[in-house]
Amino acid sequence: VQRVSKVAPTLTHSEKELSAGDIIVGTVGKSAVIDRLIREKKMDVAEISDKWEATLVQVVKQPLPGVESALVIAGSDKRGTIFGIYDLSEQMGVSPWHWFADVPPKQHESLFVNAGRFVQGPPAVKYRGIFINDEGPALMGWAREKYGDLNHKMYTNVFELILRLKGNYLWPAMWANSFATDDPLNAKLADEYGVVISTSHHEPMMRAWKEWERGGNRKGSWDYSKNDAKLRDYWSEGLRRTKDYEKVITLGMRGDGDEPMSESESIALLERIVADQRKIIGGIINPNITEVPQVWALYKEVQGYYERGMRAPDDVTLLWCDDNWGNIRRLPTEAERKRSGGAGIYYHFDYVGGPRNYKWINTSPLPKIWEQMTRAYQHGADRLWIVNVGDIKPLEFPIEFFLALAWNPDAWPKERVEEFGKLWAEREFGPMHAAEIADI
Repeated sequence: VQRVSKVAPTLTHSEKELSAGDIIVGTVGKSAVIDRLIREKKMDVAEISDKWEATLVQVVKQPLPGVESALVIAGSDKRGTIFGIYDLSEQMGVSPWHWFADVPPKQHESLFVNAGRFVQGPPAVKYRGIFINDEGPALMGWAREKYGDLNHKMYTNVFELILRLKGNYLWPAMWANSFATDDPLNAKLADEYGVVISTSHHEPMMRAWKEWERGGNRKGSWDYSKNDAKLRDYWSEGLRRTKDYEKVITLGMRGDGDEPMSESESIALLERIVADQRKIIGGIINPNITEVPQVWALYKEVQGYYERGMRAPDDVTLLWCDDNWGNIRRLPTEAERKRSGGAGIYYHFDYVGGPRNYKWINTSPLPKIWEQMTRAYQHGADRLWIVNVGDIKPLEFPIEFFLALAWNPDAWPKERVEEFGKLWAEREFGPMHAAEIADI
């Protein structure tokens, strides 16, 4: 509000201080004021109750004694409330990229809301997020210069960006960084903000690859057939330190440094690794492990293992992958769509590897993204979407499109893909040159 109007609103937690025209924000079942409005039948939250990340925004007449009317933002859960706040913020003129891309807010002396009732959510895809990868030297060098490291001072801006884009999920930077140990406040604040933290396709059990490489916990080789007891201890610590945080736990194992395991590694060994990892989860997080979100990425050679008979427990989300250049290799069959764990997609806008790298420039056309991800959604891959975005900048445009599709693919049929570009350019750069920018 202050960015747009230059007037700083007063924040209060006391309903006695409210007056006409105020904004009431809260979560159903967590806010005394919201629950009172529901109890007194001044608001009907049936459309959002018990839903995942749903929001009701409504102008309520005489919500409280002495208050003529108020704008109420009510969320079905924590993120439902957050998305309602940020949706209003964007409509006021604050771009989700106001910080990362220095987009100046549009100034208004007065702000008005249409009297009515607006419902959004739940999202089409449950977990929607980005993977910061290959972050050196650009993002890493910049963060170290400005903040000293990829610490909470930098990451809180990433959390806000994800939430403003209606995402909820992050694989943190891992190329030369360790999210949990570089700054203990990283994980704590992610949970407070409401961003679900996981680890990348080759970093099992909430531990960064760099933690093993740096040697602080290194005892023996990264080889389960020879070093299983010490690896189990190492993984157990990853769960203990994140026990109370919302997360999705990555299962499985690849070779050290995201390489294939040796040819001698068998399907049976991978299945044993996952079974042992789940025993650890049951012992530390929840004995009913079917209630703990878990994902297994069928990346590169791991998909081959699956094709040759390797199987994951039914409640584990199978994360299907593209070929690193934006072509999804495999989608769930009709039988696989019946699995309780569902399916997801790991996609790429940035890649470092053979036969060639591509990064630091957007080379992913929106129609290609639309075609691949819409197809994935139609085939039931709707539990989790994660995209490798390298340094974040300069991939603002496809990142937002990817997350907009994940939120509501029906809002963006193929006929509107071009319109998305025009609307995006107009918001970021103003209307004068929006059409030409969108065309470029």
